Amino acid sequence: MARRKIKKKIIRKIICLLLIGVIALAGYEGYKYFGNKESIKDSPINKVFNNKNSKEPKEKVPEEYKISLLATGDGLIHSVIYRSYDKGNGVYDFTDAVKYVKDIVKKYDIAYYNQETPTGDASIAYSGYPMFYTPSAYVDAMKDAGFNTVSLASNHSLDKGEKGILNTVKYFKGTNLLYSGMSDSEDNRNNFIIKEKNNITYTMLSYTTITNGLHVPSGKSYLLNLYDKEQVKKDIEAVRDKVDILIVAMHWGVEYQNTPNKEQTEIANYLSSLGVDIIIGNHPHILQPITKINNTIVMYSLGNFISNQYGGSNGDWNKLIGFMATLDITKTVNPDNSSKIEISNLGGELIFTKYTGNPTTTAVHYDHTVIPFSMMNDDRYLKDYRRLYEKYSKVLTSMGTELNIAPLP
Repeated sequence: MARRKIKKKIIRKIICLLLIGVIALAGYEGYKYFGNKESIKDSPINKVFNNKNSKEPKEKVPEEYKISLLATGDGLIHSVIYRSYDKGNGVYDFTDAVKYVKDIVKKYDIAYYNQETPTGDASIAYSGYPMFYTPSAYVDAMKDAGFNTVSLASNHSLDKGEKGILNTVKYFKGTNLLYSGMSDSEDNRNNFIIKEKNNITYTMLSYTTITNGLHVPSGKSYLLNLYDKEQVKKDIEAVRDKVDILIVAMHWGVEYQNTPNKEQTEIANYLSSLGVDIIIGNHPHILQPITKINNTIVMYSLGNFISNQYGGSNGDWNKLIGFMATLDITKTVNPDNSSKIEISNLGGELIFTKYTGNPTTTAVHYDHTVIPFSMMNDDRYLKDYRRLYEKYSKVLTSMGTELNIAPLP
């Protein structure tokens, strides 16, 4: 028994000595590691803590950016329209003409319309049909309503000659609007305006196939963008790689026809082959279909945005009914910085120019106001509006493209 007790004591002492040795060694090693700051950061313990608190690098995923677009038709300002909004002493205010569409337009990042007529200050007398010149206060009202992208090339661009074009360009150069179609020099003609919104870059080019028999002054082709295949190709090649979205506005076709003609479809196919994303057509003054050619959205004609043209005695009001087309644009940027553009959710709002006066003539009209069909719940604005809504919805979709057209109330 005594010997066993002695052995146990010896074993305990040996164990204690070993523990003391281990502790001493650990203390020595700890001093080596933790005795200075440089050692601390290299210590195994510190590495453990660092690993515990460090985050694994996140796997990169594609990023999406979105913008929206609204496009409408011709701003055809007859003399009875600007006289309606003459406040005296050379002051015009068209605010009431667009008051019912303002809340709709302002929702969109890009908002386009066609400035059918030359515009500017009163150095040229204001006039309506057949040789137009419009107070710039109309453009002010459109800008205030949210429109920020404007086509200037039309069959009326030369109505007041070079002076009318220069006045128009002078006005637009004083704005922050994206405009195209007229220029005051060759350099400015080739200096394409590029805009950016939500990391998506875009521009708009504007051309006309019609000048009503008028001619651009010799040696000054820069004044007006006449449609020419080679020039259009050159312009597109100069800007295509600089933008995500390329819009081309075309003044084309035959007036008062609900279907595009051969020239329109040929031009649309050509522009699509050059990589144009969106084609916006104007000039027919009545609605034509919206469709797709490959990846290109084609709006053959959006009708009149505002005008004094009456709709004829058949009650179809085709020259007073237009469309505000809408769509969404999505840009997807991949981790390798490659990107893809998708256009979706095609739709829009049917609109009607309401005025006071005899609806079967073009005389003695006033208070022209653009009314969305989505406001119409009785005949107050337009008689037989339900039938006309159905009729022109069918025109817009007659080439088989589905559109989310704003419903009647």
